[in-house]
Amino acid sequence: MIDQQALRQRFNPDGSLLRRQQMRMLEILIEVDRICKKHNIQYWLSSGTLIGAARHKGFIPWDDDLDIEMLWSDYKRLMKVLPQELPPTMALQSLDTDPNYFFFYAKVRDRRSHLEEATRYDRVWREQGIYIDIFPLYKQPLWIHMLSEHAQGHVYRIMNRANDQQIPSDMWKVRLITRFNRFILHPILRFLCRLSKARETYGLGIPYHDPRHMEDTFPLTEAEFEGHLFPVPKDMHAALTLKYGDYMRMPDIDKINLHVGKLDIQDD
Repeated sequence: MIDQQALRQRFNPDGSLLRRQQMRMLEILIEVDRICKKHNIQYWLSSGTLIGAARHKGFIPWDDDLDIEMLWSDYKRLMKVLPQELPPTMALQSLDTDPNYFFFYAKVRDRRSHLEEATRYDRVWREQGIYIDIFPLYKQPLWIHMLSEHAQGHVYRIMNRANDQQIPSDMWKVRLITRFNRFILHPILRFLCRLSKARETYGLGIPYHDPRHMEDTFPLTEAEFEGHLFPVPKDMHAALTLKYGDYMRMPDIDKINLHVGKLDIQDD
């Protein structure tokens, strides 16, 4: 039996920096949920966020990110409406809104906070607040996705090697590789995808490739998360077991690593 209260007191008691971050992410999710419902766009909680819904009815107590997924067709629609629909306290961060952004998935950022992740990829991005991740799913063979990962992997190697002094002179390479992949390589790969049978996985260029089974996903249902109901896969157990195995088993909590390096949250 999981002692939820003990975990909360250890990792994210009310008023703690992590709990304040989680509540700010929840605010973003509520807003994205409103916009998706308004425009009939389907999405669902995913990854650790979905584990949180299944195991804790909210955030995993030590979790410092929030993930949602949707099909590629819905993702493209959402990218068009979010800039006009988000409140001034939030911003869409994508390949279209930030010239130095190089992830092939989007973030919605809070503008009343400043966050520095341990990877420090974010040091070149326009928006640097608390965020949620929005992942598109695309039907593709594994070899095609691995090719797209490798092609974008050059960007990560550049960013991992570069220090703060090198970054200005290296960003042209990052932008060139990202744009080549987006506008030349990916359209070719999408054409090839249409010629083959495959399952959905993360979109092209995203450095994860575990599959999703749409028969476990649709039609979507709802589950409680931090006192609200949000969309989740039809068969949460099957979806989580596919990705994580025994997702109800607690990890070694003494070995928990958070994503955030530095965080400052402004009061409302």
